[in-house]
Amino acid sequence: MSPEGSAAPFDLSFILGTGRCGSSLVHEVLSRHRDVAFVSNVDDRLAPLDPLGRWNGDLFRRLPPSMSVKGRLRFAPSEGYRLLDRQVSPMLSEPTRDLTAEDVTPWIAGQMEGFFGRRVRAQHRRTMVHKFTGWPRARFLAQIFPDARFVHVVRDGRSVANSWLQMSWWRGYQGPHGWQWGDLPAPYRDQWASSGKSFVALAGIAWMVLMDAFDASRSHLPSARWLDVRFEDVVADPTGEHGRMLEFLGLPWTADFDHALSRVTFSERRREAFRRDLTPAQLALLEDIE
Repeated sequence: MSPEGSAAPFDLSFILGTGRCGSSLVHEVLSRHRDVAFVSNVDDRLAPLDPLGRWNGDLFRRLPPSMSVKGRLRFAPSEGYRLLDRQVSPMLSEPTRDLTAEDVTPWIAGQMEGFFGRRVRAQHRRTMVHKFTGWPRARFLAQIFPDARFVHVVRDGRSVANSWLQMSWWRGYQGPHGWQWGDLPAPYRDQWASSGKSFVALAGIAWMVLMDAFDASRSHLPSARWLDVRFEDVVADPTGEHGRMLEFLGLPWTADFDHALSRVTFSERRREAFRRDLTPAQLALLEDIE
């Protein structure tokens, strides 16, 4: 692909996940590779200035992993929704349904190509890695970038649902009419009603709705362009799983990356937090969702 008439093509890959699934950690580790360009949270906060992140990689790779921890002043890769809203379309940031190939217009394709092309060239890299959470958007992205690769980070749905319930941005407490995922399909609507409209059950249903969308995206794309990665496996075997991802993305394992990976902590402390955070009855409701 050659955005805006650029003579030098670049590789574009997307990290996808539901949110609260470990995709941020995966994105941050991969962004420590010397060949990777990315949008940073500082770029996003300075969206009106249209920053291209020229020094993102050099700065990020010099900072300790502790400087990218959420919940504090940090510098890290970002989904960049403020930038995307301004330079592409608000459709990217919070669509009420998954985006598909039919949503791509020539205008929006040009905006997307320009958005990523300008940044990868400014950062002097050949590989741009960007993350989206929530709806996969993969069919939309694949229509614009026919060679893009997709890494889907999936985590135990009980962990994801439990984490959502604790987030200030979780709008499920307003019911499906007030959240960002649109209307519930009939079978899920019936399950929610039969649960007594439990919010715990609704969080599990939201995970299932998104998993259905990821399944549809996976079936649409050639297997060579889609990689499923279990976050539990990443935590258990960081070297093996990141090696698998680098190979899939066409990136070499380097001594610098090996050193960067060795500095990252992969904790299993929250692996089964849902068993402590939910009552047995609530957990049973969650596990009945299908």
